[in-house]
Amino acid sequence: MAANVAWFDRDQSLLSCYRTGVSIHSHTNRSKENLEFVERVLESHPLCRALLRGQRDKAGRNGVAMQFSRGYWTPPLCPRSAYELEKQQIEERLDMRALVSLSDHDGIEAPLLLQIVKGLEPPISVEWTVPFQSAKFHLGVHNLPAERAQEWMDELRDCTAAATTERVCDILRTLHAIPQVLVVFNHPMWNLYHLPEAKFAQEVEDFLALNNHCLHAFELNGLRRWEENRGVAALAARWQQILVSGGDRHGCEPNANLNLTNAEGFDEWVNELRMERRSQLLFMPQYDDSLVVRCYQTFLDAVREYPDHPDGAVRWDQRTFHPGRTGEVQPLSTLWRDVPQFLKVILGVARMAETSHLLRTLRHYGARPARVMPELTGQEEGAR
Repeated sequence: MAANVAWFDRDQSLLSCYRTGVSIHSHTNRSKENLEFVERVLESHPLCRALLRGQRDKAGRNGVAMQFSRGYWTPPLCPRSAYELEKQQIEERLDMRALVSLSDHDGIEAPLLLQIVKGLEPPISVEWTVPFQSAKFHLGVHNLPAERAQEWMDELRDCTAAATTERVCDILRTLHAIPQVLVVFNHPMWNLYHLPEAKFAQEVEDFLALNNHCLHAFELNGLRRWEENRGVAALAARWQQILVSGGDRHGCEPNANLNLTNAEGFDEWVNELRMERRSQLLFMPQYDDSLVVRCYQTFLDAVREYPDHPDGAVRWDQRTFHPGRTGEVQPLSTLWRDVPQFLKVILGVARMAETSHLLRTLRHYGARPARVMPELTGQEEGAR
């Protein structure tokens, strides 16, 4: 079992050994991104907390109960644009054939739409939210059989809504029995739902004790800090798992890490991972940038106006959704006459970064080049 990590700027000689680049785990405007994190951020600052309280009262007087847990935002790129962004990076920067697997949260609409486009044959994939005991984990389920993809999505969605340990384990056993399916444990050390650290760590161990034999790889995530990815590598070594890339792109920056292979198709690459247990990862230059800057840029991508948006959702409040007076989830733009003044101020200040030197400065001083990254524990790293 071999999982090697290489860096674009450091390991150029390695690239000539491969013909195909693989991009997995990225999101489109069909992905529903929960708004709970917005509430946590606002509640953590006294001024924002006071503003939020005022907005709750105002919304309540208008018959709308603020429920961030039921709200969501959608990334700006449509499926075709997201696919072409990933494909272009591989073809133009690596001069390789591109394999791209888009995996939105709990939905397969994007790859199904792309499959009707002549010349495109993307795998049908999803990032499945898996409730387990008191935790929730994200699994990348790639390359579902096309003839039963919708049935599978219905089953996965039903399990998310009413999960039991037995049902989760049974589904994973069944997926594992399908040779062309790849099941990846996405960002396994990211405590997404803010459980106590010891509790979360135990939930990961319990989940793996029951299901590790049905998982095919652990993800090194392109939007998580290197220290966390080193922890994932150590976890993978302890559970005798292979590592795979996963960019987790939500904005307009292409995935910051890829896999390299000589496979000509997705099925062949899955076999390489599952049966031959070989994985060559490549981190792209954008991973060297400050994570704060990259997340800030994703935020700016999310709130930017897109005059040519294919769904007509030009403004951010047309791409952000919340329950209305009847409880039906609808765009924010239909719930208010105008964006609240305090949000206009926050967004206005945030957007100033695009017309100033702030992002460039943060990117320069916050960068951490690959050559100074601590090595992975228990894994080989890069051609030197």
